[in-house]
Amino acid sequence: MANPGGGAVCNGNLNNHKKQSKDSPTGNCRKNGISKEAQQNGKPRFYKRVTESYEQAPLHVLVFTYLGYGIGSLFGYFRDFLRNWGIEKCNAAVEREEQRDFVPLYQDFENFFKRNLYMRIRDNWNRPICSAPGPLFDVMERVSDDYNWTFRFTGKIIKDVINMGSYNFLGFTGQCGGSISTVEDVLETYSAGVCSTRQEMGNLDIHKELEDLMAKFLNVEAAMVFGMGFATNSMNIPALVGKGCLILSDELNHASIVLGARLSGATIRTFKHNNAQNLEKHLRDAIIYGQPRTHRAWKKILILVEGIYSMEGSIVHLPQIVALKKKYKAYLYIDEAHSIGSVGPTGRGVVDFFGMDPSDVDVLMGTFTKSFGASGGYIAGKKELVDYLRVNSHSSVYATSMSPPIAQQIIRTLKLLMGMDGTTEGIQRVQQLAKNVRYFRQKLSEMGFILYGNEDSPVVPLLLYMPSKVAAFARHLLKRKIAVVVVGFPATPLVEARARFCISAKHTRENLDTVLAVVDELGDLLNLKYSRKKKSARPELHDEPSFELDD
Repeated sequence: MANPGGGAVCNGNLNNHKKQSKDSPTGNCRKNGISKEAQQNGKPRFYKRVTESYEQAPLHVLVFTYLGYGIGSLFGYFRDFLRNWGIEKCNAAVEREEQRDFVPLYQDFENFFKRNLYMRIRDNWNRPICSAPGPLFDVMERVSDDYNWTFRFTGKIIKDVINMGSYNFLGFTGQCGGSISTVEDVLETYSAGVCSTRQEMGNLDIHKELEDLMAKFLNVEAAMVFGMGFATNSMNIPALVGKGCLILSDELNHASIVLGARLSGATIRTFKHNNAQNLEKHLRDAIIYGQPRTHRAWKKILILVEGIYSMEGSIVHLPQIVALKKKYKAYLYIDEAHSIGSVGPTGRGVVDFFGMDPSDVDVLMGTFTKSFGASGGYIAGKKELVDYLRVNSHSSVYATSMSPPIAQQIIRTLKLLMGMDGTTEGIQRVQQLAKNVRYFRQKLSEMGFILYGNEDSPVVPLLLYMPSKVAAFARHLLKRKIAVVVVGFPATPLVEARARFCISAKHTRENLDTVLAVVDELGDLLNLKYSRKKKSARPELHDEPSFELDD
């Protein structure tokens, strides 16, 4: 897989597409292949059942949401008319008079949404924080005198705000006791920066220690760490595939995966989110028809998925994906940015969550920016893969090495999770996170809110739909000293704006009950309890055929 320009790879055949008899090994499997008993080397293997929800909103909610955007757009056009005639002051970026004859640098119409809709609710994003992002943090108060075009600070600090927005899943960014002294010692020894790349003067012994520990944690042959999580995807995917290769990417993959795929020069095709049937159709077509025009076989077929999808709160249906990957001889690249540390009995991500073999995944990628309370990312897998990336990855050759104190913070966290510190604190945090997630999701569902995603996902999207309610929800919560992330178009579909709660192991039951009580109150005030327990038109997987993992 290493060489993006390598020879053609046989991606499987189609002679296995026979209707299974009742006596076949998969006849006893569940239909969607998530919870099943399959024969593997003569022994039964059991996979965790995936329970996800994508309830559809009532029709009137969708109508009013579209109507709200329509009215906002009409007023936007009217205000643009006033600005063009100088009746209303224009605060947006404009071309200088001496450059009027140049090709426009600022596309006026492309900024219409930001100028007329986003600006009205801009105060709900980019709020300045002035403490560690633990379960509670401090927020700097700010106000705007020109309808959110600019802000000024009042000098007041909003203390002890409940943090429901940070990806601090295991709570390692807060007060960590005496163990944080090891990070302080590394800062004294190595300083804060390396000022060189790994291939020059930036390859430190602490980096080697971290990589060995990460490989041991993931139960793989080797691992490599990078200083930036986003670049781990965007700079390594182009090193793995190139022209003549095919990328099959989930339609909801993160922007870093999308960018890496585009930079690679490979042909990109998207499949429906978490839909194994649609993925198999793409795999079959790729093998039957080959490359466009020439119909030659693809050099490689690489499947790109995420462990947890941060906007949907869904978990990848890994057993199905692995079964298809093996059946059609494709490669699998999984981004565990949100899932590593946060799911699985021991916090080892979705591979651990489903009880699968790490060798079933060709490229294991993840970041240290969530559960580990640090920054950077990693690539793990076969030693040949890691050795190839050390030489060919732009993130390795040109980027500055990971900061030593950051590396030590990750080492400290890994040792806690693996029990190498002589305590059970790490596994207790993983278990507490799972309890908090189940409790919070169950209570919100009982209140009548529409939630998206998997019942075990620490990312909990609560659907708000209407843009006016997005702003009102976030503002009311902050007044009650609760901070939450709200998300809307274009980060989500136009009619699926939402609040995204992120649960932490360090949230106490009192913290969660306080948030639940306020959200329940706001649900009644803003009329947000839309749930009618109806199934969504979104593709479900219960009608899909079973897939058995082959040897």
